[in-house]
Amino acid sequence: MTNHWIDIGNSDAILIIGSNVAETHPIACKWIGKAQDRGAPVIHVDPRFTRTSAKADIHCALRPGTDIAFMGGLIRYAIEENLVNREYVAAYTNAPYLVHPKFEFQDGLFSGFSQAIRRYDQATWTFQVGQDGQPLADVALQHPQSVFQHLKRHYARYTPEMVAAVTGIPKDTFLKAAKAFCATGAPAKAGTILYAMGTTHHTVGSQNVRSHAILQLLLGNIGLAGGGINALRGHANVQGSTDFGLLYGSLPGYLALPRQQDHPTLASYLEKETPKAGFWANKPKFFVSLLKAWWGDKAAKDNDFCYDYLPKASGDCSYLAMFEAMLAGKLRGLIVIGQNPAVSGANVGMERKALAQLDWLVVRDLFPTETASFWNAPGVDPAAIKTEVFLLPASTYLEKEGSVTNSGRWIQWRYRVTEPLGAARSDGWFINNLVLRLKRLYVGSLQPKDRPILDLHWGYGEDRPDVDRIAREVNGYYWVDRKQVRNFTALKDDGSTACGNWIMSGFYFEENRAKSRKAEPEGIGANLGWAYAWPLNRRILYNRASARPNGEPWDPDRIVMRWDLVASQWVGNDIPDFRGDLAPTAPGGLNPFIMRADGKGGLFSPLVEGPFPEHYEPFESPVSNLLSKVQRNPLVRINPADWNRLGDATQFPIVATTYRLAEHHHATTRYLTWLVEMMPNMFVEMGRELAEEKGIKNGDVCTILSARGQIRAIACVTDRLKPFAINGRMIHQIGLPWHWGFVGISRGDSANVLTPHVGDANTQIPEFKAFLCDVRRGG
Repeated sequence: MTNHWIDIGNSDAILIIGSNVAETHPIACKWIGKAQDRGAPVIHVDPRFTRTSAKADIHCALRPGTDIAFMGGLIRYAIEENLVNREYVAAYTNAPYLVHPKFEFQDGLFSGFSQAIRRYDQATWTFQVGQDGQPLADVALQHPQSVFQHLKRHYARYTPEMVAAVTGIPKDTFLKAAKAFCATGAPAKAGTILYAMGTTHHTVGSQNVRSHAILQLLLGNIGLAGGGINALRGHANVQGSTDFGLLYGSLPGYLALPRQQDHPTLASYLEKETPKAGFWANKPKFFVSLLKAWWGDKAAKDNDFCYDYLPKASGDCSYLAMFEAMLAGKLRGLIVIGQNPAVSGANVGMERKALAQLDWLVVRDLFPTETASFWNAPGVDPAAIKTEVFLLPASTYLEKEGSVTNSGRWIQWRYRVTEPLGAARSDGWFINNLVLRLKRLYVGSLQPKDRPILDLHWGYGEDRPDVDRIAREVNGYYWVDRKQVRNFTALKDDGSTACGNWIMSGFYFEENRAKSRKAEPEGIGANLGWAYAWPLNRRILYNRASARPNGEPWDPDRIVMRWDLVASQWVGNDIPDFRGDLAPTAPGGLNPFIMRADGKGGLFSPLVEGPFPEHYEPFESPVSNLLSKVQRNPLVRINPADWNRLGDATQFPIVATTYRLAEHHHATTRYLTWLVEMMPNMFVEMGRELAEEKGIKNGDVCTILSARGQIRAIACVTDRLKPFAINGRMIHQIGLPWHWGFVGISRGDSANVLTPHVGDANTQIPEFKAFLCDVRRGG
């Protein structure tokens, strides 16, 4: 989230896309109600009519996988109807920059595409520069080579008629939504976009999010109270887990994981990963302080702070690639903590087979899961499974202490309520004891390959780790005297400071501010005394943009920051997300986006598929791409194999999407009688028109088939799903909850038996939300 949950109540319009927030975040959803009470329209964009749709003022039922067509239509509407905040755009974004004269876009492809290697040469995806090395610009936004004019031309094709033809949203419904949300481009207005995995679980998932950023920058909605782009995390600490490097390509604090071919030495890593300008220019301080935290006294300047000890990626380490390597016998062991890939993974039939190729598997969970029991699945012969499985009982959140970081980046402390039952232990206990035992096993070894374990700085106590020590290390300290640093501005690249996660540095200086519980009775709801938000307790990121270029707030009734001419500093209801004494007229005073090298919001910002999001059909689609001849994301990640067959619309004509229920999670909830009573069976949701065509009645047992396999489910015939009118054709859809499996009180087939092992070209996240299937009556 650029903003936070409470701030949603400040919004003048709320666009919810790819999320069923009323079910998945029912408590936080009250802030949407606060905005509605103030008159803010709520627009819900989702294939199904859900509880969120029922709460919304406008529901746009779009065909799964057509988000960019919808967002492109909004971008075009904002430009054509002159609803863009031009003062904001000209000052704070790269819209005025002149693009390379040979940059172009033709029929679905940007300049530089190589069909042979299916990759882009991005040489023309750059800006023209002057003699001073700075981009040439036209602040009037009229130059034909300016980013703004390229953007305008790119989305000219995304007319309301085209949006309707591609997405299935009726033209008048789209225009009603566009008018309501794009009205927030007015200087004193602010609109927010809320999204979740319905946005990201696509082969264009990253570009889906980029389209949100473009629209919000055009409307001037970033940095404002009630604005922003807000990712809704599905668990209490999903944000915290990604902050700490559980993404396969990241180290804590979103420092890039070194790659062997690109970063063989510390010098090469810092040279290639550190921009020359912007706040990321401080990356060496953050990175060296992390190495110091991990290897302590052994990390010194003359040995590159033990950089050689840090594992280097040498190939594709994504989730999809991991299971493909496992299936091929290239992985020997796997530790699974708090996940259940045998239910939640893409193409779980393949992933369950992959688990059978391991030598050993460790699963830590509250209950036996399908992953821990894959060897005992229906139709599987346990005697044929060579994998040795260890099931270790985990403790619940009530039985452990420490911080969690919510969607709004707020770090909040939880206290232990009771001791774990039986042999159950916390995840921290498991990691601490695993490392301590490994260190003991390696004692006496003289082999260089064992030094990273032996030299690891590990001082969190025996048995149960001291979470206070961990928290202090996360904040960072001076190595000589172990005194806490005030925040990450004190970190150095000379080995004098150690810090476990630079973005959180500051939360534990003189006290653990994650424990702070001082509510704010007035203001804009920033609640600066409640918990601690990274970075530096800033509640709204990029908040310099909440004020006009001259420092006066866009909206005097919702002041985030303003320039105090007398005091010569920024003041307001938040912590400045930039230098607090940097005057609007000073060099850099108009650069709110400090994590970018030029400080400007990126309307033109290359991902691997291109600098502007472009609509491509899902990998499995029943229709041809109406916007170009390029059917699918040209850089999509796909491993064609017998276990990963792709469906054809002639055999599988129905669009399927998966989703989450409020009543269930993984195997845990299927062991709880009251939740099973509320939602007892795996079901398939379908519209009345499809049910009539297939001869299916509510409650019938059905078979759902895709190119990967088939499942059984109970028919739920409803008006919540309607067929889509796509370019003169009627396209049916079904919805499948993904929670079920073969253990627990309530058992059923997993929807992910049907999903393909295909991923987004940037993140490799699987395409769970749009694939092809067919439905038959009977089991």
